[in-house]
Amino acid sequence: MKTKTQNPLLTSIVISSRYLSVWVAIGLLLLVCLWVAPETLTRTSFTTVMPLTSFLALTALGQMLVVMTGGIDLSTPGIMTLAALMTVGIAGKSDENMPVALATALGVSLLIGLCTGTLVGVLKLNPLIVTLAMGQIVNGSMLAYADKVANEARVPPGFAEWITRPFAFGLNNVESTAIGISILLILIFRYTSVGRKFQSVGANPAAAWILGLRVNGYVILAYMAAAFLYGLSGVLLAGFLQSPSLVLGIPYLLGPIATVVIGGASLSGGLASAASTWASAFFLTLLSQMLRVLGLPTSLQFVVFGVAIIGGMVISGDRIITLIENLLRNSGTLEDAQQVLKDQHAQGGSMPE
Repeated sequence: MKTKTQNPLLTSIVISSRYLSVWVAIGLLLLVCLWVAPETLTRTSFTTVMPLTSFLALTALGQMLVVMTGGIDLSTPGIMTLAALMTVGIAGKSDENMPVALATALGVSLLIGLCTGTLVGVLKLNPLIVTLAMGQIVNGSMLAYADKVANEARVPPGFAEWITRPFAFGLNNVESTAIGISILLILIFRYTSVGRKFQSVGANPAAAWILGLRVNGYVILAYMAAAFLYGLSGVLLAGFLQSPSLVLGIPYLLGPIATVVIGGASLSGGLASAASTWASAFFLTLLSQMLRVLGLPTSLQFVVFGVAIIGGMVISGDRIITLIENLLRNSGTLEDAQQVLKDQHAQGGSMPE
């Protein structure tokens, strides 16, 4: 049976709608800020918002890669904190030791990702349980290593200065790094065969295996790349704080997962957007900043923040796609819509960024 020729406009609308909610949410939040807390949008406020957005975005981009394989990663806080402590411990306040410290911290992060990816991809263990267990192992290793690091240990002064040094367009090096990695992922998924194959593996592993793709290899790659981004975020956060603590990574346990979901990623795998994930990180950080500007009690801030996350999940990408499919079911374009949705999930989609 021949299928009807797909409408390019319909295809674009269906795929793009998955990532629409976060952009609408940002627009509404900006209007609310102008109305009730205009101080949130001042230059001084954004000097806090942008770095915090960058740290959340980096960890969320790592989480996004894992979610694209149909998994969830709970080892984020441990990897971030271990990488931060290794940076200050190995560098020993000397900028000359920073290259070795960075290579070691990021290398250990990659090794953790390799172990996790092997357990999930090769042994087919549950990713939630594996990453929870791996997080405990990393936390234990981090506490053991912390005993060898002097109290109030600090990053080398040159590295701390580099973190906040302006790079371009008024952005410092941390912000530019986060945006640069987001752009890199956009280009990989849009223009490279590796990116398209990665999406296909996440969307339909069985079909990808039949087509000859190395499914296990892509799963391992996802966890290694994610761990690398967690470690990088931890290193940069250590430079920003200058003296990292043992609780550095705790705020990044569930935040990146919420960021990815609000950014429109499909929890069944395959479909996600680096641009929307970064936008989602900005939305959550700006919301948190607005609540602080309003002077709300910490308890109420948690409530509002939690309601916002639940609201974002209610209008997540999967739900939006289902809604559009139901709307199209009542029109004369159902056959086109069904074919678009099948192709989207079978091939990983064409990701408009």
